[in-house]
Amino acid sequence: MSLRSHILTLSSFLGLCAPLTGAVAQEVVQPLPAGYGTAETTVDGLSFPAYLQLLAARARAEGVSEATIASMTSGLTPNSRVVSLDRAQPAGPPGSGFSPLAPYIATHVDRNRIAGGQRVFAAAADTVRRVEQQYGVPAQIVIAIWGHETNYGGYKGDFDLSRSLATLAWEGRRRELFAAEFVDLLKIADSGVSRDTLKGSWAGAFGNPQFLPSVYLRLAVDGDGDGRKDIWNSRTDTLYSIANYFRDAGWRPGQPWGVAAQLPPGFNVDAYKGELNAPVCPRVHERHSQWKTVREWKQLGVTPLAPIGDDVMASVFQPDGPGTKSWLLTGNYRVILEYNCSNYYAMSVGLLADEIAK
Repeated sequence: MSLRSHILTLSSFLGLCAPLTGAVAQEVVQPLPAGYGTAETTVDGLSFPAYLQLLAARARAEGVSEATIASMTSGLTPNSRVVSLDRAQPAGPPGSGFSPLAPYIATHVDRNRIAGGQRVFAAAADTVRRVEQQYGVPAQIVIAIWGHETNYGGYKGDFDLSRSLATLAWEGRRRELFAAEFVDLLKIADSGVSRDTLKGSWAGAFGNPQFLPSVYLRLAVDGDGDGRKDIWNSRTDTLYSIANYFRDAGWRPGQPWGVAAQLPPGFNVDAYKGELNAPVCPRVHERHSQWKTVREWKQLGVTPLAPIGDDVMASVFQPDGPGTKSWLLTGNYRVILEYNCSNYYAMSVGLLADEIAK
């Protein structure tokens, strides 16, 4: 699978390795020069209006209609707030250590999120059954993603996506990626989705699952058969689309994402430190052990605390240090990491899913 196909949702697109919310990661907004975003401002010798014409030409060359180009670029100005957010960095320099997982789980796998997920599960019983049969992805995982991304649709973002993506492309730090997303956004508009609907996060993700435009075009599903892939308002389309994402990312049916495990006294996880070369978000993977079969871990004294096959490949994860909770993680955990390359996020999705299913 190419790098481009791995850049699916907002979090993985940005390469974030830390939690997105809460006290574990804090935003440091960089001040911008006075007058930034005026007609006099240039980036690589191009003003924003001049660069917008290049984006329009690219969209035109890829088949977007003139009417859509005009409606989606009308009145656009650069958004300095978006640039500030893009330049924000997680607090703390690399190598400064990891914040404990337990407090993050306590605030993200809370009573309200669990109850909300269980309500969705009950209200969409027929839909989730079809989703599981068609995609092989447990309904509780799909629902947990929705809960974490937008609190089951409670907040989906209100940034004008056209303005945000054009700004980020012009700013230039990841120009090709954002330029491609901008053109894909125009293709979505060309299919009949209004600019008023195309609102979302500052970095261009939108809808209940917070898909980027390229992901929407490739993986969004018309689950209810009404001719639209409505991930903004349709619960069915949302669930089908998230499940399709997970199947595309390699979810293995019949395997859990992971199970809690008991380590024997004196077990040294570091003695089995993994050697995975993961250039994208390396700090996420550096805390995972080697991969062994569950049978091999059992022979070393590790005891799974929930059902899992002996032949399943797994990695030991004890994020908060000796004497704290530990888990055996499967390849499906790494599929969750494709959605957001953060152990905090992936663990909270898995644990929330387990609670929803109870």
